[in-house]
Amino acid sequence: MARVVVVGGGYGGVTVAKGLDPLAEVILVEQKDQFVHHAAALRAAVDEAWQHSIFMPYSNLLSNGRVIHGTVSQVEGTRVHIFGQDPIDADYVVLATGSTYPFPAKYSASRSDVAKARLKQLHSYLHGARSVLLVGAGTVGIEFAGELRNAFPDLEITLVEKQSELLPTQGFADELRDQVREQLKELNIRLIEGSELAYLPPFNVGELGRFVVETKDGHRIEADMWFQCYGARPNTGYVAGTELQSAVRPDGALKVEPTLQVVGQTNIYAIGDVTDVRESKRADAARAQARIVISNISSQLSGKEPQATYNPSDEWVILPLGPEHGVSQLLDSQGNSRILGPDQTAEIKGAYLMVSVIRSQLNLP
Repeated sequence: MARVVVVGGGYGGVTVAKGLDPLAEVILVEQKDQFVHHAAALRAAVDEAWQHSIFMPYSNLLSNGRVIHGTVSQVEGTRVHIFGQDPIDADYVVLATGSTYPFPAKYSASRSDVAKARLKQLHSYLHGARSVLLVGAGTVGIEFAGELRNAFPDLEITLVEKQSELLPTQGFADELRDQVREQLKELNIRLIEGSELAYLPPFNVGELGRFVVETKDGHRIEADMWFQCYGARPNTGYVAGTELQSAVRPDGALKVEPTLQVVGQTNIYAIGDVTDVRESKRADAARAQARIVISNISSQLSGKEPQATYNPSDEWVILPLGPEHGVSQLLDSQGNSRILGPDQTAEIKGAYLMVSVIRSQLNLP
């Protein structure tokens, strides 16, 4: 039976591993000891009741294959090297290692108990803060602002975006931005657009400590805590010094073919945040790419050429601002954008943040 090694157990990685489990010997290599539902991480950052909901075991994911918890040091062709363990030789490798992002949107700790301890400390700091500064008004900064407002009604919240307008990603409709601005105003969240900080605060992200900063155009901001809501970077350091390095772009992303094979490779695929696919990095996109890889590896296992190709979708977003507010930009059956308000956004994602969907995918009750 052919062996498939999936490196990374995020949204895309678990989809590939589960989909190929009946067809091949699947080994999922994941650094963290539990799956982290990052789509709900900002809710967990402000609400202790959610702290345990975002961590889920991998124990039920695979019926035939296995999950190895370890840190991949290098992927050399189809040989996967893991710190402190013997290397694994595979017939196919799928790179699904995601990206780094500042806390609390993502966690770097490999142990869930360490991540939970940091969350507990963050909760304590937030209860002691009177004001918070969020730097970056993309989807993360806006969603975090809404979560903070819902959990801390009296907290002063300032959201700063250096670009000329919030949600600077191309493809978002002006109507979406307008509705976000209206809801931020309704929630009494101060928004400063087109203004860059002259210098960073003197404290680490997520630490409690009073400070004053200024923007380059003269806005003065006082706060007790600050968070960096920008700065995603693909996790591809493990290909340094290998033949795969030639496929790495300057930003760290891996160049892939429409089939999602890494450029220049036949049996090595990449999905999700590590790829140079030109669309916003979303969990649903990673899962959609995973289904293409499942199809193509299935074809190769039966002696055929990979035929399935991935076509990036137009931009869409479901953007909750806490459980009861938010706005969404979705695509209808003709591919046209539709803007949905707070009630529909809460119904789709805002109230439960799709925890049950992820638990089902991991075969958990």
